[in-house]
Amino acid sequence: MKRILPVRVDWQPDRQSTIPVYEQIVRFVCRKIADGEWSIGTRLPSQRALARSFGINRSTIGMAVDALTAFGIIEGRHGAGTVIVSNTWSLLLPGHTDWGNYVSSGYFRENNRIVQAINQLEFVPNMVRLGTGELDPRLFPQAMMRIVLKQVGRRISSLGYPEPLGLQALRQAVSKHMERIGVYAPPSCILITSGALQALQLISASLLEGGSVVYTEAPTYLKSIQVFQSAGMSLSGVPMDDKGLQFWKIADRLSGNAASVHSLLYTIPTNHNPTGITMPETRRQELLDFCALHRLPVIEDGAYQDLCFDGKPVKPLKALDKGGMVIYLGSASKSLAPGLRIGWIIAPEPIVQRLSDVKMQVDYGASLLSQFVLTEFLSSGLYHAYTEELCRKLRCRRDSALDVLQRYYRDIAIWHVPQGGFYIWLTLQGNVDMELLFYKAASLGILINPGDIYDFGHNRSLRLSYAYTTPEEFEAAAVKMVGILKQLAR
Repeated sequence: MKRILPVRVDWQPDRQSTIPVYEQIVRFVCRKIADGEWSIGTRLPSQRALARSFGINRSTIGMAVDALTAFGIIEGRHGAGTVIVSNTWSLLLPGHTDWGNYVSSGYFRENNRIVQAINQLEFVPNMVRLGTGELDPRLFPQAMMRIVLKQVGRRISSLGYPEPLGLQALRQAVSKHMERIGVYAPPSCILITSGALQALQLISASLLEGGSVVYTEAPTYLKSIQVFQSAGMSLSGVPMDDKGLQFWKIADRLSGNAASVHSLLYTIPTNHNPTGITMPETRRQELLDFCALHRLPVIEDGAYQDLCFDGKPVKPLKALDKGGMVIYLGSASKSLAPGLRIGWIIAPEPIVQRLSDVKMQVDYGASLLSQFVLTEFLSSGLYHAYTEELCRKLRCRRDSALDVLQRYYRDIAIWHVPQGGFYIWLTLQGNVDMELLFYKAASLGILINPGDIYDFGHNRSLRLSYAYTTPEEFEAAAVKMVGILKQLAR
């Protein structure tokens, strides 16, 4: 049975109240239980975590825990921390439902606790999101969207279920869009998905067996989600250099891996998430030759393919693929609007048919309204015009961010200069407690993405994004972060 993660606590004691802080904590926990928000079996954060969250000392937390334990409401369990064991109704009933057993028995693994915290803090008002994987809402093309919605409104006669592969007109538009970057795929080889993340879920459920190995960059976006691990597969990190994945280091693992026949490679060769590195064409060809030799299928994540702003974009791996061994994942989430929840898979027809059958079992097709919207954006030429202007704006933000780092971080960190996308991978020098840095920054209104959530081991890196903040907001937050780092160093 999987370990239950502690609940998140977003409450603060009132320092001005005449009620002692420890008693406020006891009342808070009892209220959560009485309201049914925390059921029996709920695991509480550690005393250290609570003290840090509340900004109080450990002895005060200890007094509250002792009181709750004496009331018979919580107890410490070996290997499980502090767990709620009683509530008001359980005193009157012969038995109770321990929802913790259900929570810990589900198919999906829990997200890393820092990832869970990020998912919550992203919606806190006035939080400066310094590492978020989303475009600044102020860059959203409102005027274009109004034009598109007006056109779509004129054409829609109904909103039924789409055909299994997705709207024919959208697959044709995606086919023409991909042709611009050297990928020739007929509509029959394209499956419309509810975002690129669903594409990964479909692949994990349809094409791989439990125990398979997914090779990927270290660090990688894939490490921050549980899609393959939840399906019983393991991730194997492969080192990177300034040209991307060092694929030749997979060879020994393949020869010694009994499950290698069921393994594959997942890679983000263009504007890599989180490092921002773009693999040059020579290495791309070498990578494909290596994978062909070892019969290793490839998933190419092209989420940031349309966001190249330093010279001519490098062709996707799929454009160099002559044997049909690359499955390409595209998305409108990073370039246009994550709320559309539209992506696409390009693969040989038998693969697409298999994935579409599973997709029909999952959601019976992506939002038809979103499909109409993206079709109009692509076929009208508005999408291309919009992304050209977006890349110009992102390049200005990137240059400004790099200038800020040069002025304030040159003596305390190193970083890579991205050719596009959203991210700068910043590696701090010296010994830094990254979890403490995360919570300290959050308490001061800055949300950062520590590098550990993307890596296979501890690192001292941050994924910085220049896509969500203005240059002025980025600089103000970056300067404040320097102060936090100096404080932690003392």
